[in-house]
Amino acid sequence: MTFKTLDDLTDIAGKRVLVRVDLNVPVKDGKVTDATRIERVAPTILELSKKGAKVVLLAHFGRPKGEPVADQSLGLIVPALKDVLGKPVAFAEDCIGDKAKAAVDALKNGDILLLENTRFHKGEEKNDAEFTRALAANGDIYVNDAFSAAHRAHASTEGLARLLPAYAGRTMQAELEALEKGLGKPKRPVVAIVGGAKVSTKIDLLMNLVKKVDALVIGGGMANTFLAARGTDVGKSLCEHDLADTAKQIMIEAATAGCAIILPEDGVVAREFKAGAENEVVAIDKIPADAMVLDVGPKSVEAVNAWISRAETLVWNGPLGAFEIAPFDTATVAAARHAAARTKEGALISVAGGGDTVAALNHAGVADDFTYVSTAGGAFLEWMEGKPLPGVEILQQK
Repeated sequence: MTFKTLDDLTDIAGKRVLVRVDLNVPVKDGKVTDATRIERVAPTILELSKKGAKVVLLAHFGRPKGEPVADQSLGLIVPALKDVLGKPVAFAEDCIGDKAKAAVDALKNGDILLLENTRFHKGEEKNDAEFTRALAANGDIYVNDAFSAAHRAHASTEGLARLLPAYAGRTMQAELEALEKGLGKPKRPVVAIVGGAKVSTKIDLLMNLVKKVDALVIGGGMANTFLAARGTDVGKSLCEHDLADTAKQIMIEAATAGCAIILPEDGVVAREFKAGAENEVVAIDKIPADAMVLDVGPKSVEAVNAWISRAETLVWNGPLGAFEIAPFDTATVAAARHAAARTKEGALISVAGGGDTVAALNHAGVADDFTYVSTAGGAFLEWMEGKPLPGVEILQQK
């Protein structure tokens, strides 16, 4: 991948730099409850500020559908942004027009300004040319640091790169470099772990992965669909029986591509889904008719860890079991800790992403030990599916 980064930006003192960031953070009672996304974009903002740029931040917040909505104003994010950056942050009540222009004109070198929610205008999600020009009027340079929004061809994520010199911010750069190591030009063998509840949400992902990886570990509820497709009785386990043909087709594609499919050999079953529920380990072909599989068993963990030990690159999306409830977090935690240990030894490149995955790795206490953990959600999944991301494609063209 070829794209310009902040390393290519020299002599920017006094230049107005429009920086697309992801500030779509959780807020409760008017306060930010998790500042992770703000922390991720802070290095880019601070670097530009230190170089004397007039830093103008563009972001969306929530789904206001093209109309101003009071509780989706980015004004709510300003206090948390100031705390993380350790610097004053000005705020403009619009992202285009007179209010935005006045706020930008008032900036001194190194100052930081947050413009109001870009999605308060219908032109944002439509990538409308007139709206994009109105945004571009307040900048000399465009920096995209919002990989998480790169799967959307919106005015602030794709359109601006057509009008202004365009660069990747540090978070975008780190994400793209990590993804290139994960599936673009990986060190082999490459192992992917894909878990979660349903095959239906990950068909494209699985179809793409079997052509790119050496082994695909399937866990979570979706493993039951594959087991059922092979003729295994999965009892009352979560299972999409109507997707048996799809599961078979994925297994055929894998065999053709020389990709090993790793399914559970044993499972932890229970009669009810609750913390501390009475449970037992059974062979995968001995699941009681009145029980459900809520985690993979110790033999399966052993097999997964053996593949992780063999791998040079690991790509992970989705937990192996119902990790939110003990003791059904055992397999996910064990595999995550093994992958983290291999990564710390320098023996493994580990790239993980997706909401449940981040939560699972945090639960296991190893998120910081992976090579890269993406907080991008939808964009990370679309990248894993092999789909082009408009916000990335345009940077590469530039």
